[in-house]
Amino acid sequence: MKTHTVGEVMTGDVVRAHPMTPFREVVRLLERHRISGMPVVDHDDKVLGVISGTDLVREQARLARDGEGCIATAEHLMSTPAVTVHPEQPVPDAARVMERRGIERLPVVDEEDRLIGIATRRDLLRVFLRTDADIRREVIDDVLVGALGLAPDSVTVLVRDGLVTLAGPVERRSDVPKAIRAVWRLEGVSGMVNGLTHCVDDGPPPARQSPGQGPIGHAPGPNGPSPASTGTPGMA
Repeated sequence: MKTHTVGEVMTGDVVRAHPMTPFREVVRLLERHRISGMPVVDHDDKVLGVISGTDLVREQARLARDGEGCIATAEHLMSTPAVTVHPEQPVPDAARVMERRGIERLPVVDEEDRLIGIATRRDLLRVFLRTDADIRREVIDDVLVGALGLAPDSVTVLVRDGLVTLAGPVERRSDVPKAIRAVWRLEGVSGMVNGLTHCVDDGPPPARQSPGQGPIGHAPGPNGPSPASTGTPGMA
């Protein structure tokens, strides 16, 4: 199954700052390029930190409180250490890093930690812009045929706005959760409705009762059968 990587969705032309870039120049860069943050790199393009709108607002509050004082530079404004990713990492992994760290962008670095791109939340969400026809084709080719070994038309596959509906028989009971997991792993899937049935129940057999054990829910009491198995107490 196709999984997009960060390198496929990242922006390669990165607006960046250097440690001594002044506060006002940082603001001008963000405004000119209509972005909300940028990485800060050294002379070797290695990422030192990231400047976001939150960092700039914090500096504005300081200026209002303390006056101009010393001129703030990117080195003082940036958040460190920078959280970075590599281009070969899967998009879902990068999305989890963003969510876990509460950040909006991830600098992308090569094997020597040099900046080669940046991935924003918007970049990562592009994978969900796949058409329903593309998703349906992948469900049939990769899940039904590839993973389960079924004929392409053995299961009805409907996709609407990323919501996948599967209906029809699969060979084994164990194939049902396998199909569900495989569909959820496909990029662009926003939800799933399971209408699958099975021909062969290959699940674990029911647990065998030990000798003397009563029906489930009616275990014998210490003095014989439980009241539930002998009628209502007090009634002849």
